[in-house]
Parts: sequence; C-alpha cells; structure tokens
Amino acid sequence: MSGLNPPQLAAVSHCEGPLLVLAGAGSGKTRVIVEKMAHLVASGRFPARRIAAITFTNKAAREMRERVGRRLQGAAAAELTVSTFHSLGLRFLQIEHAAAGLKRGFSIFDSDDSTGQLRDLMTGAKPDAVEAARHLISRAKNAGLSPEQARLAARTGRELEAAKLYARYQARLQTFNAVDFDDLIRLPVAILESDADVTAAWRERIGYLLVDECQDSNDAQYRLLKALSGPRGDFTCVGDDDQSIYAWRGANPDNLLQMEKDYPQLKVIKLEQNYRCSNRVLRAANALIARNPHQHLKTLWSDQADGERIRVWECRDNEHEAERIAAEIAFLHDARQAPWSDFCILFRGNHQSRVLEKALQLLRIPYHLTGGTAFLERQEVKDALAWLRVLVNPDDDAAFLRAVQSPKREVGATTLTKLAELAAQAHLPMARVAESIGALKQLSPRAANGLSEFTDVVRDLRQHAAALSAAGLVRRLVDRTGLTVALRAQCKDPTSFERRRANLEELAEWFESGPRGAQVGDLAAQLALLSRNDKDDGGNQVRLMSLHAAKGLEFRHVFIAGCEDGTLPHEAALEEGTLEEERRLMYVGITRAKEGLWLSHSRETRRFREKIRLQPSRFLDELPAAELQRDGADPVADAERKRERANAGMAAIQALLRGE
Repeated sequence: MSGLNPPQLAAVSHCEGPLLVLAGAGSGKTRVIVEKMAHLVASGRFPARRIAAITFTNKAAREMRERVGRRLQGAAAAELTVSTFHSLGLRFLQIEHAAAGLKRGFSIFDSDDSTGQLRDLMTGAKPDAVEAARHLISRAKNAGLSPEQARLAARTGRELEAAKLYARYQARLQTFNAVDFDDLIRLPVAILESDADVTAAWRERIGYLLVDECQDSNDAQYRLLKALSGPRGDFTCVGDDDQSIYAWRGANPDNLLQMEKDYPQLKVIKLEQNYRCSNRVLRAANALIARNPHQHLKTLWSDQADGERIRVWECRDNEHEAERIAAEIAFLHDARQAPWSDFCILFRGNHQSRVLEKALQLLRIPYHLTGGTAFLERQEVKDALAWLRVLVNPDDDAAFLRAVQSPKREVGATTLTKLAELAAQAHLPMARVAESIGALKQLSPRAANGLSEFTDVVRDLRQHAAALSAAGLVRRLVDRTGLTVALRAQCKDPTSFERRRANLEELAEWFESGPRGAQVGDLAAQLALLSRNDKDDGGNQVRLMSLHAAKGLEFRHVFIAGCEDGTLPHEAALEEGTLEEERRLMYVGITRAKEGLWLSHSRETRRFREKIRLQPSRFLDELPAAELQRDGADPVADAERKRERANAGMAAIQALLRGE
C-alpha cells in the first residue's frame, strides 16, 4: 500500500463495517478500490471468491479488472468478481431463474425490443407516446416497483395508465421467457427481499462489496446493495456527490444521505487531493460547486503548479465559436507538438457537434465523435444477434421476427400476421408454430418454403452448437444463414461490403476466448449486456463528446462550447429552477482539464431565420475572476499570445521552404 496518501490509506485499511469514500475528481478512487481488494485478500479477511467490485459500465469494469489483475496476479485475481450492476444481476438470474419465473436460456430485450412490444400493445399510439410509456415503466422498475406496486404508487392518471400497461408488458415478457435491462436489477431485489434462504446463500457467496460511482445508483441498485451486504454493512462505496449528473435516467444522489440513515455506524472518508488538474482549474471548480448544497463539502487541492489562466471567449455565433476552437487546436498542435489526442471539445447537447465537426474538417483536423452508432447496434450485428437469441430461446418472438427476415426469404408482413394469429390461437411462440406442418399448410407455398428453410437452418445450428466454440458458432451462423450473401447484395461497393462483413467477424472475435461447448444461453445474455459497452477508442484524434459522456475521462486541453444560459445551464433547468445538476455537469467538464481550459459562448444564434440574442452562462460569473482570462481584459497576455502565434506561423513557413 505504499504511495497512498493518508485518506487513501485510511479508506483501504478500514474493513470493519460500512464505509463511504467521497472521492473528488481525479483523487485516485480507482486505485483505492484496487488496493482495498488486494488488502482484503492479503489480510485473510475474505477469500478472493467472496469479494465483488461493482461499477456502472463494461468499460470501467474491464479497466478495473485489468488493474487488479496486475496488482494481485495469480489465482486470487481470477477469483474476484469485477462487474457491472447489470452483469451481477444477470449472474443472479442465471442461477436463480426458477425463483424469477424464468426458464434457463432466457432472452434480454434491448430498448428496441421493448419499444416494439409496447408499440404492439399500444395499437395506434404515436411514437412519442410509446417512448413516454417506456420511460415511465423504466422509472418504475428503477425504483424497484412491481406492476402492482406501480399501480398503487400512481399519483396521476398518466402514471396509472402506464402502470396498467406495465402489467401487460411484463406478462408478455414472461410469455417470451425474457427480461429487459431494468429487470436485471429489479427481479434480484424482489427475490432477495422476499426469500430468506436465497438471501443467506448470496451473502455467503458475496462476503464483501465494493461499489464504484455510487452517486449514480438508482433506488433498485441501492436496495440490491443493502440486500447483499445485510445489516452488518460489509461494503465500501466510493463516489462523488458533486459528479451526480444522471438523475434524468434514474440516478438518485440522495441514496448517499439515505446510507447514513440506514447505517448509523457508517464511516465517511473524503479524498480531496487531486492528481489531475492544475490548481487554477481546481480553484475554479471548487468555487463553482460550493454554490450547491452539501452534506459533506469537499475542497480539492493539488501540489501541482497554478498553470495558465482559464480562457473565456465571447464569439459572434456558434460558427465563429467553432472556428476559433478549431484554429486554437491547430495552433497548439503545431506550436507545442501536442498530439491530437490531447484535445477534447465538450458540449451540453449532441446537436452542437455538427458545426464543430465542420470547422475541424475545414482545417483537416482528425476527430472522433463519441456517441455515434455503437458497434453492437449496427444492422448486420443485430441481425446476427437475433439469430443467436432464437437458437437459445425459441420463445423469443422479437428475435424470431427479426431473424426470419434477415435475410429476406419470402416471409412478408402478411405471412407474419397470419403466423401471429395462429400462435395466439395455440398459445405458443411464433417460432414453435413455424415448425408445425399444420400451420405451414395454412400459408402460401412460397411462405411455407421460406419458413421451412428457416427452421432447417435453426436445427442445423443447434446441432452444431455444442461442438463449436462461441466464436465458431457465430462464424457458422453468419455463413449458414446467408447473412454474408445478403450483405454483398445490399452494399453498393466492395469497400462498404468489406467494412460490414468485418463487423460480423469482429462480433465473433468478441468471443474468441470462449470455451468449446460453452452454454450458448450465457453467451447470448453476455452479448445483450455488451451492447451497452462504450467500445470507444478515439486513437490520436481530437475527441468530441457531450459533458455527460466525459465523466471519468481526462485530457490535457479541454474546450467547453456553448456556455450560454439556455444551453448550459439547460433551458428546462432554468424554467424549473433546478440548477444543481447543471452546475454539477459544468463542474465535471471543468475537472476533465489537466492543464488548459477554454470556456466559450456566443452573442447570438439563429432560430427559424431569426437572430436571437444570447446571454453568457450564469456559471461563468460564479467562477473566480482571478482565475479567468477574458477576451480583451488582459492586453499583455493577449499580445504575448499573438507573438506566440506569429512565431509558430513563421516556423511553419520556414519548415515548408526547407521541404520538411
């Protein structure tokens, strides 16, 4: 445990009773979690197999697993559980599926599957209404409510209708032997809170819990923590209430306050030494976040230099703003030999990225936009996943409907409607009805032949599944189903075909290390969780991303665009008077910067051909004036900047003349 500062050491050493570590931005919280796992194993308090570290993203879990593997090595590292909340819930349901009313090999519905089911249940409803209903049902599940509990908790007619729809939707999931992502937490909580024997078994299985980013937990996740850790509270929760920015998707920062009520013996340790940012950046961040109410106020500090002042730019409009940002990045790249990956541009809303991309393209600056189409959301990959789900779970109608049409095989909407009617009459899933000779006789010959071909392929793949590795099964599936041939027909040029075919090969490579004869059901479930993974490596490129996506990352130079009232803070927050989370979002953005920080705003914008005057973000006035360099406010600094630009320009011309 050498090299830890005193608060970090105290957090690692405390193993008796519940612990909350309030870890400021850049304060080394991941190292504390890794060192604590190593300490728990080395001290003999808990064997590695009974220690579980839980975080929120697959990417964070993978990085933590790699770090603890380097720290511990050997068998102990392999026995530790390091996963996301949803992966832990999946593991629970795979073991306790019967208690949840599920059969082995159940499917996991993604948001598209859920939306499709709700659209079917809400005949004639507009897309916005379907999405609103899905949001309300998800909110109820994140609160740990069953359909009946949601009905009793409904406070408005809209919530009551959503609760009734929730009951019908859940019944359909049960019929399909399926769960959605929210069920991966809700169902384990319901079982643990009602079955003492199962709870005792899982407390024996997991003796000590470590939870990262605990400020992002929703109510169901907090209840899962309580149920698994028991009244003794053998856990360490690490988080930062100042970085709680996900209330819109169910996170409840009040869980940290509730933790102190539920566990009177809770010890609280604050990590305030920052190892990332210059002191000037930290003083600005501290002043900003101090405006929010706090149960435990933190003041970040660093033993690094003050660094350059934070630049505040006033621009004509968002195009001028984008041009200035792109020009500054190009200048710093050339003048200081800074790699492109040193730079990040942050924004409040994804719509702001378009003008920034244009400005970067004009200067031929390579960039990577976080939040594009995720790998496992691509059409050809989702088609392969649908086939895999059908192999595992014949009751999964959503997967059947996609697979049977990928590729096209004379099975159109009329045939599928008829098949759905026959399935409803027989009270059977559509895939099982499609195998029935009696059902096929009621369809046109071409449709019947198409369905027969489909079921032949499914049988063939099931027969070979046990003898193939996970990756081998995916490759055989891609070839046997005709997905590759269909791709070739869809693509207009060889380059497009090769790129999309490579996506299918990459899908197989995800599971290259899978053991031969692996349970295909477990494979399909892991695939569903991986679709939430941020498989996002920008390489040596400027990064563009939303402030929400930036949490947990750091860059040498950071630009925050659109610092205007109505954008940051968001217009809805201004109208509702709920600025605390918007201020935390600005705080997250500021603390991504290691050295250079630019905050820019526009004087005006155009909406429907009309010029709208904009006001600078009120958050700018909450920053200490001494830490800022505003346009025109410091002629000496501005002149020095111009000289640096001129010298860099002359150096570039001389290099060009030399032929470099």
